[in-house]
Amino acid sequence: MKSLISASVHTAVVAVLLLCAGCRGNNPDRLSPAAHIRLPKIFGNHMVLQHDHDIAVWGKADPGGCVTVVLNGHTAHAKVSKDSTWHLKLPPVDAGGPYVMQILGSDTLLFSDILAGEVWICSGQSNMEWPLIETVNSEREIARADYPGMRIFTVMRNTALHPVDTLSTYGWMPVNPANIPYFSAVGYLFGRDIHKHLHVPVGLIHISWGGTPVEAWTSLQTMEKQKEFEEIIRMLKDKEKVKADSAVINPFSSLEEQVRSWQAWITDMDAGLADSADTWIDPQAETEDWPVMDIPGPRESGGLPGYDGVVWFRKEVEIGGPDTEKSWTLCLGPLDDIDFTYLNGQLLGSETVYNTVRRYRIPKGQLKPGVNILVVRILDFSGVGGFWGAPDDVKLVSSRGDSISLAGEWRFKPGVELKMTSGYLSTPRHVQQLPTVLFNGMVAPVIPYTMRGVIWYQGEDNASRAYQYRRLFPAMIRDWRTRWAQGDFPFLFVQLANYMTAASKPGDSDWAELREAQCMALSEPNTGMAVAIDIGEAEHIHPGNKREVGRRLALIARARVYGEDVVYSGPLLQGMRKEDGQIRLTFQHTGTGLIAKGGELKGFAIAGADRKFVWADARIEGNTVVVFNPGIPDPVSVRYGWANNPACSLYNREGLPASPFRTDNWPGITKDVVF
Repeated sequence: MKSLISASVHTAVVAVLLLCAGCRGNNPDRLSPAAHIRLPKIFGNHMVLQHDHDIAVWGKADPGGCVTVVLNGHTAHAKVSKDSTWHLKLPPVDAGGPYVMQILGSDTLLFSDILAGEVWICSGQSNMEWPLIETVNSEREIARADYPGMRIFTVMRNTALHPVDTLSTYGWMPVNPANIPYFSAVGYLFGRDIHKHLHVPVGLIHISWGGTPVEAWTSLQTMEKQKEFEEIIRMLKDKEKVKADSAVINPFSSLEEQVRSWQAWITDMDAGLADSADTWIDPQAETEDWPVMDIPGPRESGGLPGYDGVVWFRKEVEIGGPDTEKSWTLCLGPLDDIDFTYLNGQLLGSETVYNTVRRYRIPKGQLKPGVNILVVRILDFSGVGGFWGAPDDVKLVSSRGDSISLAGEWRFKPGVELKMTSGYLSTPRHVQQLPTVLFNGMVAPVIPYTMRGVIWYQGEDNASRAYQYRRLFPAMIRDWRTRWAQGDFPFLFVQLANYMTAASKPGDSDWAELREAQCMALSEPNTGMAVAIDIGEAEHIHPGNKREVGRRLALIARARVYGEDVVYSGPLLQGMRKEDGQIRLTFQHTGTGLIAKGGELKGFAIAGADRKFVWADARIEGNTVVVFNPGIPDPVSVRYGWANNPACSLYNREGLPASPFRTDNWPGITKDVVF
């Protein structure tokens, strides 16, 4: 055994000397082997390399030396620049493996168990971040997740003022039941379909953060061209001389100070915290005149549309004497944004992270026999706020398994509304919501890792600014393509799912306008959109059926990227024409024909020149749909699925739903909203 080890060491030493000699021979300066070679953490054991592209490899080392990289018999050299960086490209390798990569200088690095196949970036906000363990049939999906040919890599959350080259991660990991539960469900289920249909290795790089807008994922060079962001971009650029990794100086300190200042102002102005003994925290506070709201549900459902600020919620809970001896936990489900929760006048807990599930353990003795007063003060900065969960999420649970439901009627009252100033920083924001900071801290460290394309699930955080998203989203797509320098790589995205309370009458909807903005992004080359209008949930912004989302994204990739002859999209509006008091609609992507799922077409509304929409009847004729209402003899516009949570039933026979649409271009409710 000793002789074998010695022989291996001798062979490796000879290989290093020969390769470094080759580096000197290929360079007129006859460079010495580079010292202190470092590579970004995106490189490592178990990684997947894109198999049919030149492979970008880069890193740092002491200036002036030569770095040599060897992979599958291919060798490439790079001189280390004065700024300590080096870059090179290796020729493509065949799909398969395992391969070994050697990085040689005066140091030797070795990465093993490398596969070559299809590499996809999986990015966005919370619906991309949502883990497999929290989805429908998660136990079965996790138990079956045994795919040695699939590898996953997660970039941990990070914000930065400037593009950084470091990241936090657990590294590349094979897909198995131990590694997959907390990985992106959409990413994994998409990648699994690609792996099964192509029979090649698949690598998935997950880069997401819940509750974040598109501008946070876009570079400074692109965002500084957006005029409405001038104020915040100027603040960020003023910090350019501050090192992002400084252990002493916090580059975001002024922004955090602003947040603290806002929170102090909110506290001072909140009617529920008036300077008296009778605050709304007090169990004896007079609340009989407070209106009631069904909880859980967004505060908008209780008659506060468009309200941002503090709302107080109050519930009486009766507990039997023996039950007070048990250990109890208060469960409130996910709340938006910040809560301060009190029981019988005492602070029980507080959470500042958007849409995080609240569970507060109740100290023994704080529950009393008889009536207990529960008070939840919720501060929402923007968009829809309040209780986001399902009825079963809101309850008291004892250590013995008993539960008391808290769903139903709660009293509520606004404390202070945030409508004091204008501009991007008119309301406090979490640092991760600022322009550029997630591109800098999470995307930049991965560029220019060679990959096939991107899948993207985001938009909820921009819904109140849907018209602005028409510009920002395509700008981000172009921005990433420019930074990666891999041409117009595939960029596939998910349209927002149905969500919130269904509307009884046709009306305006910011979520519908955001879906329209996403549809418009299909004008960018090599893009695709998975429609999810039928798989959302009224009570949950994070629908559990991520399997179908992944499948629909994979269908697009199989058809548009890999050339399979499959129907990959539901019907998309192509045009309209008026016919004798009716409107006939034509579509792309009808597949083998249009159908009304459930037997009846739903979700259509029609309007005349007065722009007042009413529900409409509709029928399928061939690959067209005829829409009408006898009360509208001269219709001029049709809308379909134009609501937060519409009833939609138009599909093609392949089971893919039509995207919501409208035939008019009348100004929407988000037209002039930028912040």
